Amino acid sequence: MTGLQPADTRLPRALTPGACFAVIAPAGPARLDAHKACEWFVSRGYRCRLYPSVGEADGYLAGSDARRLKDLHDAFADPDVDAIVCMRGGYGSMRLLDGINFALLERHRKPLIGYSDITALHTAIARHAGFITFHGAMLNADLLGGKLEPTLSSLIEQLSGQLQPGSAIAHPAAFALSTVIAGQGSGRLLGGNLSMLGATFGTLAELDMEDAVLFIEDVNEPLYRVDRLLTQLRLAGKLAGLKGVLVGDFAGITVAALTPLLRDIFDPLQIPVLAGWRSGHCDPNLCLPLGAQVCLDSTAQTLTLEQGLFRS
Repeated sequence: MTGLQPADTRLPRALTPGACFAVIAPAGPARLDAHKACEWFVSRGYRCRLYPSVGEADGYLAGSDARRLKDLHDAFADPDVDAIVCMRGGYGSMRLLDGINFALLERHRKPLIGYSDITALHTAIARHAGFITFHGAMLNADLLGGKLEPTLSSLIEQLSGQLQPGSAIAHPAAFALSTVIAGQGSGRLLGGNLSMLGATFGTLAELDMEDAVLFIEDVNEPLYRVDRLLTQLRLAGKLAGLKGVLVGDFAGITVAALTPLLRDIFDPLQIPVLAGWRSGHCDPNLCLPLGAQVCLDSTAQTLTLEQGLFRS
């Protein structure tokens, strides 16, 4: 498995005041007020660079595959760009996978931020480039959509390198967590949108989940479809080597309704399962460092970093 190595050189650089965010649209289109977007970053002490795909639309895609792929490559290669935030999800990231120059991305490691359809990019980078990416707020859906606190502080805390090995990733007390299966397990935090994880099977973005802590979330999927997706992972042998499961928001399904299914799927594995984590299509949408070594303690209801996220 190609994966994150412990050496500092495998890690991207933390953001500092004045850092430059690139905004790209690897998936669906959205009407973006360019002035408002740049003003949002500048008002918080950052710079921004909007790439052409954020202003284009080709049906349900933000411009052509060639344009969206070029923007991804250009944003990583640009020495002035410190982090890359995706405009929105929707659909389209998978169409880029067989054109991605992973060697280029690995040479210019920097935080990539997004969720939902962006899961395809997270999983592909985890497998082929091996650096940490961030399951976190996107520009159009979250940051410009009014999801500010603690969504924003969670994102900035991680991107600025404030969390050190041994730090617990904060979860607001106002949102109760649920211990589905008690226990503790350590591994690389991998995953994202459950539907997208299933869609990557048999592709170059398919994850090796051996010794991983799996994070899952989804939106507008009825319970029986979640059952089908989890059963697909089980029958494909993807769950056998897991060290734990962190369950994010499943918009439209309560934790109470989801719990019997989670127990049915994961009880035989006797691994810790913690549900109700506020990451995904929800407000707040907390940031998670995908690819980082973590410890999930579902009994104590904590997620703790076991490595630094950035170069020292």
